[in-house]
Amino acid sequence: MSETYVLGIDAGGTHTDAVLLACDAAAEELAPGEIGAEGLGAEALPPARLVASAKARTRHDNLPASVREVLAALATAAPGCDFGAISRVTLGATLAVNALVQDRADPVGLALSAGPGLDPHRFAMGAHVCVVPGGLDHRGVEVSPLRTASLPAAVREWEAAGVAAVACVGKFSPRNAAHELAMSEAVRSAAPQMSITVGHRLSGRLNFPRRMATAYFNAAVQRLHNEFLDAVEAALAEAGITASVRLLKADGGAVPLTLSRREPVQSILSGPAASVMGVLALCGGSKAMRQGCSLLLDMGGTTTDMALFVDGSPVVDRDGMLLKGRRTLVRALASVSIGVGGDSLLAVDAAHGAARPVQVGPLREGPAMAFGGSRPTLLDALNVLNFAAGPAGAQGINGGDAVAGDVNASTAGIAALAAEHGLSPESLAQMAADDALAQVAAAARALTDGINARPIYTLAALKAVREARPQHVWLVGGPAACVARRMSKALNMPVETPPYADVANAVGAALTLPTDALELYADTGRCVLTIPALELTERIGKGYSLSEARQRASAMLRERLEAAGVSGARVEVTEADIFATLDDAGFGSKDIRVVCQVVPGLSASMKIM
Repeated sequence: MSETYVLGIDAGGTHTDAVLLACDAAAEELAPGEIGAEGLGAEALPPARLVASAKARTRHDNLPASVREVLAALATAAPGCDFGAISRVTLGATLAVNALVQDRADPVGLALSAGPGLDPHRFAMGAHVCVVPGGLDHRGVEVSPLRTASLPAAVREWEAAGVAAVACVGKFSPRNAAHELAMSEAVRSAAPQMSITVGHRLSGRLNFPRRMATAYFNAAVQRLHNEFLDAVEAALAEAGITASVRLLKADGGAVPLTLSRREPVQSILSGPAASVMGVLALCGGSKAMRQGCSLLLDMGGTTTDMALFVDGSPVVDRDGMLLKGRRTLVRALASVSIGVGGDSLLAVDAAHGAARPVQVGPLREGPAMAFGGSRPTLLDALNVLNFAAGPAGAQGINGGDAVAGDVNASTAGIAALAAEHGLSPESLAQMAADDALAQVAAAARALTDGINARPIYTLAALKAVREARPQHVWLVGGPAACVARRMSKALNMPVETPPYADVANAVGAALTLPTDALELYADTGRCVLTIPALELTERIGKGYSLSEARQRASAMLRERLEAAGVSGARVEVTEADIFATLDDAGFGSKDIRVVCQVVPGLSASMKIM
């Protein structure tokens, strides 16, 4: 059997991981979507084997160095592999979501045009907002002209305050982008170097508050996103890797970098999506995954990401990606990220009666002291507790949790912090572990309750399923072995850590198939068809049909993917609506909306050695 190599790289807040996998060449030649579309963890998928894996510290001040280091470590681990023979590279990254969780994303100026109705300040985000007079109706017809006279002065104020990114968002812009484009031109004239996001290019759906949030987050992470992609592309070229490169999106699919650069918001939850796809690849054939509901916990150095599976397929958040309490128009797997990881700092408030005498996270300022850091973290607290349960080593006595790194350094750091607040090292460590586990348990309950509050959809089947109540936990990530048994007790569920758990995200990235989606809107009264993501406007006849719209949307999505280097994609129409309306002259017309996509899936499952 001939084999081909695929490379997965996951850049987390703490480590950058890489895996080199060998896959059946015949499976890799299949058109994307032809395998793995039904029951993403199905045993029918061909196996992939791990050739080598590697880790390197993520150097936020020098991302190219981080990627070069992990590729060098991978080359050392697989000395006989020709990197030039790698056929595909797929990336996952938690850098953007970590920046948002820790309030370290870039500030954004928000230019809004809402017209009559609710005050847009009710939905505005950030400290830099300018409401521009003017508005459209729900069909895209101008009801009041746009007046941008106040916008240049606001932009100059934002620029003086250090804002380098602006989001321009207008109500009903997917029906008519003119006002958004006019605002963007006014911004560009006032500050030519300013990065500009316009809302209609990110989604064709009508929801002004969610489009505002989508554009805001897109602008907030754009610089970090593109710096990461620049770093990866440069490092891959230096290593002699010429294969096509893709990045995971929040819906569990991968997209070519040329498309990802235009819409970084789609990949903010790339890291959690990589976790989901990695666990599917590693555990999809198990009975616990295929039957019933299970919970994924990916504990990294900075965050813990969570998601749910039902009958072997991840649950989809049909309401749109949720970030910092705001809904967006980004289709995503249902997941949540909290600022609790192995490197999360400990904050102590030892006052009598304090609700949380020791608080874990959300801040991280380097590695745990066990790995050379200067301040004690959750991992150091776990080391103290786990070492006390038995001798140092892979795990404590009686099947206790493991220790990691330099336990003496962890012990010294926790002891020093405890002495400052009149506590014993063991009590401080226990309070830290309790706080972290309580945060994880609360977030898991909130995720489950939120999913059960509305009809549940999964990637494998776009239909409602029964209520989801997890009975099993898959735990992956660097600190997994140090907290698995404590986590099982805290959640009152069996917790299983699969093989390759410390590089599960990179495995998921490597094996994920490409995907994309777009929306089409047609108004036969105005004889106009628009595809906002492509900035495409066409004239149509008054007899334009839903069938024609479905065919046109599917063809344009295939064209978009082929232009980005992905051919043979299997496109499915997921939404197709038609509404009878009256046009401006009182004659009957139709509003048509079509959404199509390439369903995410896996190219292979992992062969566990």
